[in-house]
Amino acid sequence: MSDLHLGLAGVGRIGVMHARNIVTTPGVGRLTVTDVDAGRARQVGAEVGAEAVADVETLLASGVDGLVVATGTAQHPELIRAGVEAGVPVFSEKPVAPDVALSLPVLDLIAARGGVVRIGHQRRYDRGYLEAKRAFAAGELGWLHAVRAVTCDVTPPPVSFLATSGGLFRDCSVHDFDVIRWITGREVVEVYARGSNNGDPAIGEVGDVDSALAVCTLDDGTLAVVTASRYNGAGHDVRLELQGSRGSIEVGLDDRTALRSAEPGVTFPGGTPHTTFAERFADAYRAEIAAFADLVRGVEGELCRPEDAVAASRVADAAQESLLRGVPVRVG
Repeated sequence: MSDLHLGLAGVGRIGVMHARNIVTTPGVGRLTVTDVDAGRARQVGAEVGAEAVADVETLLASGVDGLVVATGTAQHPELIRAGVEAGVPVFSEKPVAPDVALSLPVLDLIAARGGVVRIGHQRRYDRGYLEAKRAFAAGELGWLHAVRAVTCDVTPPPVSFLATSGGLFRDCSVHDFDVIRWITGREVVEVYARGSNNGDPAIGEVGDVDSALAVCTLDDGTLAVVTASRYNGAGHDVRLELQGSRGSIEVGLDDRTALRSAEPGVTFPGGTPHTTFAERFADAYRAEIAAFADLVRGVEGELCRPEDAVAASRVADAAQESLLRGVPVRVG
């Protein structure tokens, strides 16, 4: 397939980014978009040179070679099903479904129909995370004695979004849980989480926290600490530190890291920090879409399989439960 025809369902903030990336991906010759807001779909379609159609049924009937899902989480299961039943590869933003219980029937359908589905965990295509994975697999770090993951936004999203996001661990830290599993090859077996609310009281009123920490125990006894915040005024901060018996490595440590040194005379990092996830992972998002185009052609890459996405969601569920109960929780 030299000129792929891809379909995109959902043209909100992340959908627009995908649309722009799709039309600039080598080998993609046509894009068709749809959205519950028909006017928005037409506007984005005109902007990127795509056709806008009324619904996903019309989109699939137009003969697309693959479907990209970038709608709200609640619509992911039905759109994944639609793509699988139409016999086309599907790439869906995370998660598979709002919770693990709702994800399991989707996994069953994919298996029963032999569907080709991958889930959006873009850090798997970030060059820093790829290098950390390579270094660990090559034995350059030895065995790990500590893993530290950070995901911090500059400002929180609207409270209306947080009310339906499933909580900070499911919304943000699930990416950290995924890369910890992906890089180490280990399972998280227990989580102990704590959280706080020192920002907008409305975040607590909808049942979420604005900052949180989770201590994760891996199945070989390694400890991983995952932290997240909605209020990181220094900038968008996403990092992963692997400390091993032979060496250590850090993802996200560059001139734009949202930190400053307290040591006299040290000016690193001196660049302007990132402000959003889209900016921080712009290259990774482009590479992820290119990998999906390759997958449509039959070439496998590092895209996250749905069962791995659900495994990361299980850890996030355990973290949310631990946060509510105040005790360590075994991962189901």
